[in-house]
Amino acid sequence: MSFRQAFDAERLKRDAERRAREDAERARQEADEARSVALYEILAADPAFLAEKKLTLDRSRYTVMLEHPDFRLRAYFEDGQVNVTAADKRSATTITAAPTKQEYVDTVEQALDVLARYLADETI
Repeated sequence: MSFRQAFDAERLKRDAERRAREDAERARQEADEARSVALYEILAADPAFLAEKKLTLDRSRYTVMLEHPDFRLRAYFEDGQVNVTAADKRSATTITAAPTKQEYVDTVEQALDVLARYLADETI
């Protein structure tokens, strides 16, 4: 094998590895986005309950948010996990309230359970 052939082979190998990494990352991102859409749709299915609890539902890429005048519930999907947080706006000194509770879960169903628990904590 010549030096040029060895170089070309190495370059092809690196290009294939880079494409595989990019494809894997894209698949992770698509899965996280699909799971955030699934959670959003579950929460949006009962607008009367959201209105009763004075919650506004919103979604941005990878994130589902439930806003209330006094608190914020948030589920952020990343790398197959869901970071669920609750933040108290009443004691916040800035416009973005710092999380007071945080839990990592693996499924949409678990995220729904944690959001329900955090909502119950805030509305008791």
